[in-house]
Amino acid sequence: MKERVQKFGRFLSGMVMPNIGAFIAWGFIAALFIADGWFPNEAIATMVSPMLNYLLPLLIGYTGGKMVGGQRGAVAGAIATLGVIVGADITMFIGAMIAGPLGGLLIKWFDKAMENHIPAGFEMLINNFSVGILGGALSIVCMFLIGPACTFLTNALGAGVEALVDHGLLPLTAILVEPAKVLFLNNAINHGVFTPIGTEQAMEAGKSILFMIESNPGPGLGLLLAYCVAGKGNARSSAAGAALIQFVGGIHEIYFPYVLMNPILIIAPMVGNICGILTLSVLGGGLKAAASPGSIIAEMLMTPKGSYFANIAGITVAAVVSFVLAVILLKMFGKDGDLEAAQQQVAASKAASKGQAIPAAGGTKVSASDVRKIVFACDAGMGSSAMGATMLRNKLKDAGVTGIEVIHSPVSEIPGDCQIVVTHHELAARAASSNPSAEIIPIQNFMGAPEYDTLVARLSAGAEAPKAAPTAEPAPAAEAAETGSELLERKNILLNCKPVTPEEAIRRCGELMVESGYVEEAYIQGMLDREASFSVAIGNHVAIPHGTNDVKPLIKRSGMVVMTYPEGISWNGDTVKLVVGIASKGDEHLEILGRIVAIAASDADTDALVAGADAEDLFKKLNGLE
Repeated sequence: MKERVQKFGRFLSGMVMPNIGAFIAWGFIAALFIADGWFPNEAIATMVSPMLNYLLPLLIGYTGGKMVGGQRGAVAGAIATLGVIVGADITMFIGAMIAGPLGGLLIKWFDKAMENHIPAGFEMLINNFSVGILGGALSIVCMFLIGPACTFLTNALGAGVEALVDHGLLPLTAILVEPAKVLFLNNAINHGVFTPIGTEQAMEAGKSILFMIESNPGPGLGLLLAYCVAGKGNARSSAAGAALIQFVGGIHEIYFPYVLMNPILIIAPMVGNICGILTLSVLGGGLKAAASPGSIIAEMLMTPKGSYFANIAGITVAAVVSFVLAVILLKMFGKDGDLEAAQQQVAASKAASKGQAIPAAGGTKVSASDVRKIVFACDAGMGSSAMGATMLRNKLKDAGVTGIEVIHSPVSEIPGDCQIVVTHHELAARAASSNPSAEIIPIQNFMGAPEYDTLVARLSAGAEAPKAAPTAEPAPAAEAAETGSELLERKNILLNCKPVTPEEAIRRCGELMVESGYVEEAYIQGMLDREASFSVAIGNHVAIPHGTNDVKPLIKRSGMVVMTYPEGISWNGDTVKLVVGIASKGDEHLEILGRIVAIAASDADTDALVAGADAEDLFKKLNGLE
């Protein structure tokens, strides 16, 4: 249940969070230039209403469509959102959160139905017209059905909030919000409910208290200051720095480990926030727009003229109450908690909230003598899993273990007859769902995982050799050379590239593939989406950018590109010096990946390869011509 709620929360916040900058821009313009703002300006103020009623919903709808259906889904989602806007007489954030994903879903269904049925040369024509026709039709549906329905829903939710305010019950929302923050469900509540309704209230009243229910930095500040006074060990010594980061930087997650060390302490920020909300209600506090992140700086910047005293009082009361209660609870129930373990628990919870849980090995552990097939699984089954399979295959061969088939596949298509699945830890839950009967071995990277040696030792120490199909061997060198030469062209080997960001490196790979006629331009977004789900840096200073499984239809023909970065790229905590971009319809690229495994078997090997790289030499090595 928790995972489903987190998934829904991720989806809602995923549409709003990328566009928070636009909300802030709208809030600034409204706070400064409307009639009762700091610097009233009638001309500039005319932007306020169009930004609220058109720009913000369209951005949300566009983002929601992109999340579901890629770039074309984004356009269809924006078109559909316009129908919702026209079909309602209020700001349509909730409508945009429905219409945008619907547009993306409609395009996704259409693409699946048309897969392998589009005549060559007609791809662009059909892609463009399908978006226009389907998006336009959906916008009409949204105008007459979803728009009015969302108007009713928004009015009902608004009435519910007003009822809580009228009956003095709004402070009780903190009972849900504070535990939700520790479970990383806060974005679902904040951006899925409070922000849409709060924006409506802000348009009518100039501010809304709803913007401060989750973002108030006071409760977390009080908790951390209590640790400075009554905490023990490293928790006490680190609390002051954490308090500064939380209060000024707005990173509320930093106090979550301190709650997890002593779970009863959740009472302190909970009651503190209740008192803070009550203070804001009595004094008439509120913000002009959403404050993100929830720092004191953002809170003050979003405070409208005349509300500074109320907002500061609400934050102060929340901090003081949280501090006093937390000190009492620490004195009564405090224990010498393990801050590092608590931080790891928070990391695991945060990963789970993003669909990236880090589970331990799952499934029933199989006997070594029963292992007949091992599957390496990654998102697209194209790059990292293929290299991992090659590496394990080589290790098994060197150890003299025969009769075990080692293959690779997309995580959604794991064959049911395998006994062991090796996959990145972020995909372990999906792998277990795809094949519940298999033993799941999660790893951190596909190139240098220590789990390989452990697995090989386990299989080597097993009973007599299995009597199944032999381990898949690489294709003969002559055949591989012929295929490889078609995949990796001299023009697509770029040496001594200057350091860039991972996104820039991925985009450059994609651009080379587009220029070479390997893929359609939209494949680049699929490569970026693949990196966003988890890093394509696979260890040994190597990264292999490639698209997600969803964009495989955008591959025109198989091809690869190679770029070297002698100075190294900082890639999500790793260093990358060799970047290999992949677009493959089948398994044509495996020979080159196998050769990369051989020549980049360690960090030092890759560094030496890149430092002495020669384009012609690389061309021959990777294409098997020498």
